[in-house]
Amino acid sequence: MRGSQAVVVGGGIGGLATAVGLLRAGWRVTVLERAAEPGEVGAGLTMMANALRALDALGLGDRVRAAGRVGPTGGLRTPAGRWLSRLDSADMAHRLGTTALGVHRVDLHRILREALPADTLHGGAEVLAVRGDDHGAEVDVRRAGVTQTLRADLVVGADGLRSVVRTCLWPDTPPPAYAGTTAWRAVVGWPAAVAASVTWGPGTEFGMVPIGGDRVFWFGGITCPPGERAGDELAEVRRIFGSWHAPIPELLAVTAPERVLRHDVYHLATPLPGYVRGRVALLGDAAHAMTPHLGQGAAMALEDAAVLGYHCAVAPDPATALAAYDRDRRPRTQEMARASYRLGRFGQYLRSPAAITVRDTLTRLVPPGVALRPMVGYARWRHPVDTRTRV
Repeated sequence: MRGSQAVVVGGGIGGLATAVGLLRAGWRVTVLERAAEPGEVGAGLTMMANALRALDALGLGDRVRAAGRVGPTGGLRTPAGRWLSRLDSADMAHRLGTTALGVHRVDLHRILREALPADTLHGGAEVLAVRGDDHGAEVDVRRAGVTQTLRADLVVGADGLRSVVRTCLWPDTPPPAYAGTTAWRAVVGWPAAVAASVTWGPGTEFGMVPIGGDRVFWFGGITCPPGERAGDELAEVRRIFGSWHAPIPELLAVTAPERVLRHDVYHLATPLPGYVRGRVALLGDAAHAMTPHLGQGAAMALEDAAVLGYHCAVAPDPATALAAYDRDRRPRTQEMARASYRLGRFGQYLRSPAAITVRDTLTRLVPPGVALRPMVGYARWRHPVDTRTRV
């Protein structure tokens, strides 16, 4: 299928990674992004072993490792600072063959963008409609006031939670559901060592991840109705978390108010029956938007991109490639979404003092090696090439 044409809708991490994978497979690719210019997003990402393996398959793993940072051993804590569970990063690296690291979303986006030819990414492109059947697909797009129709052998919807592609081809899908939590995020300069950790309070959580460039990404979440906003979001974060254990107050003290982002968390509560319709495929949040409690959203998009690129390289035709992509990706991503939602219910969402006491006690009693098993299981993913080699 070398020389086939693909149109990727969405220029985020999933869309750019898809373009890299398809270009490596010998396809011609056009990426349509609604934003005119890449914007700086004040957020970091945790790249577990599976995300790094996907990046390795795309030829970008070493560049991302160089841009990221591996922090000290972390785990789960109480607001007073007591450790509920410690995760041994050396043990995890031994089990998985690679360690996790934190990276700024902006750095990852830049690395993906730089891996593409200059004429691949088209900003300021508003996708109006998508059509597809077993023979091809079309995209109606408006750019600089001009509307045109692009025809392709494959269209990939990597356009996020509120995907236009999903709306066009999967019109009966229920809209994204509010997950019950709102989240603040920011990146601050912080050269000192910080353990990647999550702290659980009643209906609240706060996390921190060291990322490259002597920076730390922090996030805070509370359970509340959707749409609530504060006049001063940083002041609200300080009110909720400012008395928690160090270095949380110190991180908030060096945070500039304009660097704080706040978003309500939505997810696709109803799993899709398939990620493919004709010559149109969904990928990343457009296919399986999940809550952030496992920190695997970006990793799933990177896995999607690597697997789609692989099948488009080895399959005899697009239909076979897309069927294999759907078969490979739907079970794993939908199970990951369920697991992330369950973890949130066990963690941040608990408010009852009695339930929190039981949870904290159980968490402390679980041996570290046992506590690692679920996380290792989620991160123990292999690219299809590795799987075939082992078989």
